[in-house]
Amino acid sequence: MTGAQWSEAFLEMMASERAAAANTLIAYRRDLADAQEFLAKQSGRDLASASEADVEAYFASLGVRGLAPATAARRRAAIRQFYRFVVTEGWRNDDPARRVEAPRRGRPLPKVLSRDEVERLIAAATAKDGAGGLRLGAMVELLYASGLRISELVALPLGAVAGERAFLMVKGKGGKERLAPLNGPALAAVEAYLPVRPRHFAKGVKASPWLFPSRGRTGRLTARRFGQLLGEAAISAGIDPSKVSPHVLRHAFATHLLEGGADLRVVQTLLGHADIATTQIYTHLTQDRLREVMETRHPLAAHQPTAQSGRPFG
Repeated sequence: MTGAQWSEAFLEMMASERAAAANTLIAYRRDLADAQEFLAKQSGRDLASASEADVEAYFASLGVRGLAPATAARRRAAIRQFYRFVVTEGWRNDDPARRVEAPRRGRPLPKVLSRDEVERLIAAATAKDGAGGLRLGAMVELLYASGLRISELVALPLGAVAGERAFLMVKGKGGKERLAPLNGPALAAVEAYLPVRPRHFAKGVKASPWLFPSRGRTGRLTARRFGQLLGEAAISAGIDPSKVSPHVLRHAFATHLLEGGADLRVVQTLLGHADIATTQIYTHLTQDRLREVMETRHPLAAHQPTAQSGRPFG
Protein backbone atom coordinates (compact mmCIF):
# COMPACT_ATOMS: atom_id res chain seq x y z
CA MET A 1 0.00 0.00 0.00
CA THR A 2 1.12 3.56 -0.67
CA GLY A 3 1.17 6.50 1.68
CA ALA A 4 -1.91 7.91 -0.06
CA GLN A 5 -3.80 4.67 0.55
CA TRP A 6 -2.75 4.68 4.19
CA SER A 7 -4.00 8.25 4.46
CA GLU A 8 -7.42 7.28 3.12
CA ALA A 9 -7.63 4.39 5.58
CA PHE A 10 -6.67 6.70 8.44
CA LEU A 11 -9.33 9.27 7.49
CA GLU A 12 -11.94 6.55 7.16
CA MET A 13 -11.06 5.34 10.67
CA MET A 14 -11.30 8.88 12.06
CA ALA A 15 -14.76 9.29 10.53
CA SER A 16 -16.22 5.92 11.47
CA GLU A 17 -14.59 5.10 14.81
CA ARG A 18 -13.92 8.52 16.30
CA ALA A 19 -16.83 10.40 14.72
CA ALA A 20 -14.52 13.21 13.61
CA ALA A 21 -16.35 16.27 12.35
CA ALA A 22 -16.36 17.06 8.63
CA ASN A 23 -14.15 20.13 9.15
CA THR A 24 -11.64 18.05 11.11
CA LEU A 25 -11.45 15.46 8.34
CA ILE A 26 -10.94 18.18 5.72
CA ALA A 27 -8.12 19.70 7.79
CA TYR A 28 -6.43 16.32 8.36
CA ARG A 29 -6.67 15.45 4.68
CA ARG A 30 -4.96 18.74 3.87
CA ASP A 31 -2.30 18.13 6.53
CA LEU A 32 -1.45 14.65 5.24
CA ALA A 33 -1.32 15.91 1.65
CA ASP A 34 1.04 18.70 2.73
CA ALA A 35 3.37 16.16 4.34
CA GLN A 36 3.21 13.90 1.28
CA GLU A 37 4.15 16.80 -0.99
CA PHE A 38 7.04 17.85 1.25
CA LEU A 39 8.46 14.32 1.45
CA ALA A 40 8.22 13.82 -2.30
CA LYS A 41 10.18 17.02 -2.96
CA GLN A 42 12.75 16.57 -0.21
CA SER A 43 13.60 12.88 -0.39
CA GLY A 44 11.45 11.27 -3.05
CA ARG A 45 9.62 9.32 -0.33
CA ASP A 46 6.03 9.33 0.87
CA LEU A 47 4.34 8.79 4.22
CA ALA A 48 4.68 5.03 3.86
CA SER A 49 8.46 5.05 3.46
CA ALA A 50 9.42 8.18 5.43
CA SER A 51 12.26 7.88 7.92
CA GLU A 52 12.54 9.56 11.30
CA ALA A 53 14.88 12.14 9.74
CA ASP A 54 12.29 12.85 7.03
CA VAL A 55 9.56 13.49 9.59
CA GLU A 56 11.90 15.64 11.66
CA ALA A 57 12.71 17.71 8.57
CA TYR A 58 9.00 18.13 7.85
CA PHE A 59 8.25 19.23 11.41
CA ALA A 60 11.14 21.70 11.24
CA SER A 61 9.81 23.12 7.97
CA LEU A 62 6.51 24.03 9.62
CA GLY A 63 8.30 26.50 11.85
CA VAL A 64 9.88 28.46 9.01
CA ARG A 65 6.99 28.62 6.54
CA GLY A 66 5.05 31.39 8.22
CA LEU A 67 2.19 29.14 9.31
CA ALA A 68 0.00 30.13 12.22
CA PRO A 69 1.19 28.33 15.37
CA ALA A 70 -2.16 26.56 15.69
CA THR A 71 -1.96 25.28 12.12
CA ALA A 72 1.59 24.00 12.56
CA ALA A 73 0.62 22.29 15.82
CA ARG A 74 -2.38 20.62 14.20
CA ARG A 75 -0.24 19.32 11.34
CA ARG A 76 2.21 17.77 13.76
CA ALA A 77 -0.65 16.22 15.69
CA ALA A 78 -2.17 14.83 12.48
CA ILE A 79 1.11 13.15 11.48
CA ARG A 80 1.59 11.70 14.95
CA GLN A 81 -1.93 10.26 15.02
CA PHE A 82 -1.47 8.91 11.50
CA TYR A 83 1.68 6.98 12.38
CA ARG A 84 0.18 5.63 15.59
CA PHE A 85 -2.67 4.26 13.48
CA VAL A 86 -0.23 2.80 10.93
CA VAL A 87 1.71 0.96 13.64
CA THR A 88 -1.51 -0.30 15.22
CA GLU A 89 -2.57 -1.71 11.86
CA GLY A 90 0.78 -3.47 11.56
CA TRP A 91 1.77 -1.73 8.34
CA ARG A 92 5.00 -0.47 9.92
CA ASN A 93 6.96 -1.78 12.86
CA ASP A 94 8.37 1.64 13.73
CA ASP A 95 6.85 5.06 14.33
CA PRO A 96 9.05 7.70 12.64
CA ALA A 97 7.24 10.52 14.45
CA ARG A 98 7.54 9.06 17.95
CA ARG A 99 10.88 10.56 18.94
CA VAL A 100 10.60 13.86 17.08
CA GLU A 101 10.13 16.69 19.56
CA ALA A 102 7.69 19.45 18.71
CA PRO A 103 8.65 22.96 19.82
CA ARG A 104 6.95 24.06 23.00
CA ARG A 105 4.67 27.03 22.71
CA GLY A 106 2.59 28.89 25.20
CA ARG A 107 -1.12 28.74 24.72
CA PRO A 108 -2.30 32.26 23.80
CA LEU A 109 -5.14 33.72 25.78
CA PRO A 110 -8.23 34.35 23.63
CA LYS A 111 -9.34 37.86 22.85
CA VAL A 112 -12.38 38.98 24.80
CA LEU A 113 -14.73 41.90 24.39
CA SER A 114 -15.93 43.86 27.41
CA ARG A 115 -19.64 43.89 28.27
CA ASP A 116 -19.88 47.43 26.96
CA GLU A 117 -18.28 46.45 23.65
CA VAL A 118 -20.67 43.50 23.27
CA GLU A 119 -23.65 45.78 23.88
CA ARG A 120 -22.37 48.29 21.32
CA LEU A 121 -21.75 45.50 18.80
CA ILE A 122 -25.27 44.12 19.23
CA ALA A 123 -26.74 47.61 18.90
CA ALA A 124 -24.78 48.24 15.70
CA ALA A 125 -25.85 44.88 14.24
CA THR A 126 -29.54 45.44 14.91
CA ALA A 127 -29.33 49.04 13.64
CA LYS A 128 -28.83 47.82 10.08
CA ASP A 129 -31.90 48.44 7.95
CA GLY A 130 -34.41 45.82 6.94
CA ALA A 131 -34.34 42.05 7.04
CA GLY A 132 -30.54 41.95 6.98
CA GLY A 133 -30.31 43.84 10.25
CA LEU A 134 -32.86 41.61 11.95
CA ARG A 135 -30.99 38.51 10.81
CA LEU A 136 -27.57 39.82 11.87
CA GLY A 137 -28.93 41.02 15.20
CA ALA A 138 -30.46 37.62 15.92
CA MET A 139 -27.22 35.83 15.05
CA VAL A 140 -25.05 38.07 17.25
CA GLU A 141 -27.50 37.75 20.14
CA LEU A 142 -27.51 33.96 19.77
CA LEU A 143 -23.71 33.73 19.72
CA TYR A 144 -23.33 35.78 22.86
CA ALA A 145 -26.29 34.24 24.70
CA SER A 146 -25.44 30.62 23.93
CA GLY A 147 -21.68 30.44 23.33
CA LEU A 148 -22.19 28.67 20.01
CA ARG A 149 -19.39 27.93 17.59
CA ILE A 150 -19.90 29.72 14.27
CA SER A 151 -20.18 26.34 12.51
CA GLU A 152 -23.00 25.44 14.90
CA LEU A 153 -24.77 28.76 14.42
CA VAL A 154 -24.92 28.72 10.62
CA ALA A 155 -25.98 25.05 10.64
CA LEU A 156 -28.96 25.59 12.96
CA PRO A 157 -32.14 24.14 11.46
CA LEU A 158 -35.38 26.06 11.74
CA GLY A 159 -36.62 23.43 14.17
CA ALA A 160 -33.92 24.39 16.67
CA VAL A 161 -36.08 27.27 17.88
CA ALA A 162 -39.36 25.36 17.97
CA GLY A 163 -41.39 24.83 21.13
CA GLU A 164 -40.59 26.61 24.37
CA ARG A 165 -37.37 28.09 22.97
CA ALA A 166 -35.72 28.42 26.38
CA PHE A 167 -32.91 26.33 24.91
CA LEU A 168 -31.50 25.48 21.51
CA MET A 169 -30.73 21.89 20.60
CA VAL A 170 -27.25 22.11 19.05
CA LYS A 171 -25.27 19.45 17.23
CA GLY A 172 -21.62 20.10 18.01
CA LYS A 173 -18.27 18.47 17.33
CA GLY A 174 -18.38 14.75 16.65
CA GLY A 175 -22.15 14.93 16.19
CA LYS A 176 -22.70 15.32 19.95
CA GLU A 177 -25.87 17.15 20.92
CA ARG A 178 -26.20 19.63 23.77
CA LEU A 179 -28.63 22.22 25.02
CA ALA A 180 -27.59 25.87 24.61
CA PRO A 181 -29.45 28.55 26.61
CA LEU A 182 -31.58 31.30 25.10
CA ASN A 183 -31.89 34.44 27.22
CA GLY A 184 -34.60 37.07 26.91
CA PRO A 185 -32.81 39.43 24.47
CA ALA A 186 -31.78 36.55 22.21
CA LEU A 187 -35.29 35.13 22.21
CA ALA A 188 -36.73 38.57 21.39
CA ALA A 189 -34.23 39.00 18.54
CA VAL A 190 -35.14 35.60 17.06
CA GLU A 191 -38.87 36.38 17.37
CA ALA A 192 -38.34 39.69 15.55
CA TYR A 193 -36.30 37.98 12.82
CA LEU A 194 -38.56 35.01 12.01
CA PRO A 195 -41.28 37.00 10.16
CA VAL A 196 -38.67 38.39 7.70
CA ARG A 197 -36.74 35.10 7.36
CA PRO A 198 -38.37 34.22 3.97
CA ARG A 199 -36.89 37.38 2.45
CA HIS A 200 -33.51 35.64 2.49
CA PHE A 201 -34.68 32.72 0.35
CA ALA A 202 -33.22 32.38 -3.14
CA LYS A 203 -35.48 33.33 -6.00
CA GLY A 204 -38.13 30.69 -6.56
CA VAL A 205 -37.45 28.97 -3.24
CA LYS A 206 -40.52 28.75 -1.01
CA ALA A 207 -39.07 26.92 1.99
CA SER A 208 -35.71 26.31 3.66
CA PRO A 209 -34.63 23.94 6.46
CA TRP A 210 -32.11 26.48 7.79
CA LEU A 211 -32.77 29.03 10.51
CA PHE A 212 -30.50 31.50 8.69
CA PRO A 213 -31.03 30.94 4.95
CA SER A 214 -29.39 32.96 2.20
CA ARG A 215 -29.58 33.33 -1.55
CA GLY A 216 -26.12 31.81 -1.97
CA ARG A 217 -25.19 28.44 -3.39
CA THR A 218 -25.36 26.62 -0.05
CA GLY A 219 -28.80 27.97 0.75
CA ARG A 220 -27.66 29.21 4.16
CA LEU A 221 -25.51 32.08 5.38
CA THR A 222 -21.85 31.06 5.38
CA ALA A 223 -19.44 31.56 8.26
CA ARG A 224 -17.27 33.72 6.03
CA ARG A 225 -20.13 36.05 5.07
CA PHE A 226 -21.24 36.32 8.68
CA GLY A 227 -17.69 37.26 9.67
CA GLN A 228 -17.73 40.04 7.09
CA LEU A 229 -21.05 41.39 8.38
CA LEU A 230 -19.77 41.20 11.95
CA GLY A 231 -16.69 43.20 10.97
CA GLU A 232 -18.88 45.89 9.44
CA ALA A 233 -20.96 46.05 12.62
CA ALA A 234 -17.77 46.38 14.68
CA ILE A 235 -16.67 49.39 12.62
CA SER A 236 -20.12 50.97 13.08
CA ALA A 237 -19.82 50.37 16.83
CA GLY A 238 -16.41 52.07 16.98
CA ILE A 239 -14.62 48.81 17.80
CA ASP A 240 -11.41 47.69 16.11
CA PRO A 241 -12.65 44.95 13.72
CA SER A 242 -9.43 42.96 14.31
CA LYS A 243 -10.71 42.40 17.87
CA VAL A 244 -14.01 40.96 16.68
CA SER A 245 -14.84 37.55 15.27
CA PRO A 246 -17.56 34.95 15.86
CA HIS A 247 -15.19 33.03 18.13
CA VAL A 248 -14.47 36.16 20.18
CA LEU A 249 -18.17 36.32 21.04
CA ARG A 250 -17.96 32.71 22.25
CA HIS A 251 -14.98 33.72 24.39
CA ALA A 252 -16.95 36.67 25.77
CA PHE A 253 -19.85 34.36 26.66
CA ALA A 254 -17.58 32.06 28.68
CA THR A 255 -15.53 34.79 30.34
CA HIS A 256 -18.49 36.91 31.37
CA LEU A 257 -20.21 33.84 32.85
CA LEU A 258 -17.16 33.05 34.97
CA GLU A 259 -16.81 36.68 36.02
CA GLY A 260 -20.42 36.45 37.17
CA GLY A 261 -19.65 33.47 39.37
CA ALA A 262 -20.68 30.56 37.12
CA ASP A 263 -19.23 27.14 37.93
CA LEU A 264 -16.45 26.02 35.59
CA ARG A 265 -18.16 22.65 34.97
CA VAL A 266 -21.35 24.41 33.92
CA VAL A 267 -19.44 26.59 31.46
CA GLN A 268 -17.69 23.48 30.11
CA THR A 269 -21.07 21.86 29.44
CA LEU A 270 -22.50 24.97 27.81
CA LEU A 271 -19.48 25.32 25.51
CA GLY A 272 -19.50 21.64 24.58
CA HIS A 273 -15.88 21.11 25.64
CA ALA A 274 -14.91 17.45 26.00
CA ASP A 275 -12.00 18.33 28.31
CA ILE A 276 -12.32 20.82 31.17
CA ALA A 277 -8.69 21.84 30.58
CA THR A 278 -9.91 23.62 27.45
CA THR A 279 -12.39 25.61 29.53
CA GLN A 280 -9.85 26.48 32.23
CA ILE A 281 -8.11 28.96 29.94
CA TYR A 282 -10.97 31.37 30.68
CA THR A 283 -10.11 31.38 34.38
CA HIS A 284 -6.84 33.12 33.47
CA LEU A 285 -8.80 35.84 31.74
CA THR A 286 -11.05 36.42 34.73
CA GLN A 287 -8.05 36.51 37.08
CA ASP A 288 -6.35 39.07 34.85
CA ARG A 289 -9.53 41.13 34.83
CA LEU A 290 -9.83 41.03 38.63
CA ARG A 291 -6.20 42.11 38.97
CA GLU A 292 -6.79 45.00 36.55
CA VAL A 293 -9.84 46.18 38.50
CA MET A 294 -7.97 46.04 41.80
CA GLU A 295 -5.00 47.93 40.42
CA THR A 296 -6.99 50.64 38.66
CA ARG A 297 -10.24 51.04 40.64
CA HIS A 298 -9.33 50.38 44.28
CA PRO A 299 -9.15 53.67 46.26
CA LEU A 300 -5.69 52.74 47.53
CA ALA A 301 -4.51 51.40 44.15
CA ALA A 302 -1.63 53.86 43.99
CA HIS A 303 -0.24 52.36 47.18
CA GLN A 304 -0.83 48.71 46.32
CA PRO A 305 2.12 46.49 45.29
CA THR A 306 1.78 45.08 41.77
CA ALA A 307 3.34 42.24 39.84
CA GLN A 308 5.52 44.82 38.06
CA SER A 309 7.02 45.96 41.37
CA GLY A 310 8.62 42.57 41.89
CA ARG A 311 6.31 41.69 44.79
CA PRO A 312 3.46 39.18 44.45
CA PHE A 313 -0.02 40.59 44.03
CA GLY A 314 -2.32 39.58 46.90
